Amino acid sequence: MEEGARMAPNPRRRRRRRSPPLYPQIQAIEDGGRMARRSSPRLHPQIHASEDGAGLTRTSPVESASLPDDDDMLREILRRLPPQPSSLPRASAVCKRWRGLVTDPKFHRQFRAHHGKPPLLGLFELSNEGIVFKPILDPPDCIPSQRFHLGRYSQRCHYILLDSRHGLVLVKNSNQNQVVVCDPITGHHRCLAVPSELRMGKLGGAVLCAAGDHGHVHVDCHPNPFKVVLVSTATSANQPLACVYSSETLIWSNLISAEAPRQFFNAGVPPTLIGSALYWLSVSDLMLKFDLDEHILAAISVPPVTDGTYYRNRRIIQAEDGAIGFAILSYPSFQMWQRNVNGHGVVTWLPSKTIDIHTFLGLPSQIGLVSARLLGYDEDTDEIFVYVRPNVYGVQLKLMQSRKLNETTTVSPYYLFKSFYTPAIYEGDEADMLHHP
Repeated sequence: MEEGARMAPNPRRRRRRRSPPLYPQIQAIEDGGRMARRSSPRLHPQIHASEDGAGLTRTSPVESASLPDDDDMLREILRRLPPQPSSLPRASAVCKRWRGLVTDPKFHRQFRAHHGKPPLLGLFELSNEGIVFKPILDPPDCIPSQRFHLGRYSQRCHYILLDSRHGLVLVKNSNQNQVVVCDPITGHHRCLAVPSELRMGKLGGAVLCAAGDHGHVHVDCHPNPFKVVLVSTATSANQPLACVYSSETLIWSNLISAEAPRQFFNAGVPPTLIGSALYWLSVSDLMLKFDLDEHILAAISVPPVTDGTYYRNRRIIQAEDGAIGFAILSYPSFQMWQRNVNGHGVVTWLPSKTIDIHTFLGLPSQIGLVSARLLGYDEDTDEIFVYVRPNVYGVQLKLMQSRKLNETTTVSPYYLFKSFYTPAIYEGDEADMLHHP
């Protein structure tokens, strides 16, 4: 063979098969004559190729945790946690990164807006010890009664409950002709002198958020202004009156009157909010309606109830299509009525449903007189609370489902308390509209 000649390929010679690499996740990358190793993102998520191809760029776990895309995704996940009191404190204990996210005020607003209506944390009731908070959730979401104590405004001999709504509680002090707006979460309060034209003994009231934003959902009302609506009978006559207090103007409105065939005696139960109107139940056969938009007070007749049921065993409820409804517990029957208005303005009450309370609650039939009471009504969920000794049941009227809540020896009206509550956040004592400047 001549020098420099090349050997011709042997067609019979087999090409050796290259064995697969021991580490298939590592691949060679041509980069200007240099070799770079790219690791599988599954095995090494913090290792990325640099943009200029100069080699490997390692991102530390701390730097990776601060990437905007990762934070946005984590916010979306945390935002979907249940709106119960223990959710965010538990999430904040996972790591420093999670704590930074869930304690951000912007995240709180997004969290509440995502869930819409706040959860039912418990209720206020008048017991032998005065006005007390009774938790309704199971551990670890159960809030101690002392956490929402109203302080001196809980004394039984001086203060009486009027309403609880949008995270606020309204009580009256007959000795000083005042009503007091309390924020149980922040501990702030504001005392308001009741106009002298209203009779304190027949006083009914409501407190609610005054935010006027279009489409406002009452999920974060603590920093918002509030208003108080009072209804009563005039001191000089039997004519029903109403007036409205605004925390923005710090004054009461002019008195608003209504024509009524008889006096208004507040039944001592909280009002019902249906649409943009408040409704108060009276001891007599009428109810009062106050239109929050038009500031009009009107007296409305109730269903023709002639069985002598205890007035606190009646409740104004929301019927189908936003109509006014009426619930009556006449043990062992539970009746529901609906108010209809035809095109000529003629009003009629029609019975919509009658059920046996034993069958509905899954109780055995009992003979003789049994202590039974209507304790409260949740207009947001259409749930009514019924006491049949010795237990309290929650009854979902639209779904016709019931649940057993707890045993109790106190039988007094329930003033439901709803709010988003995170102990680690609110113990910082946020400012709100109740705090005097």
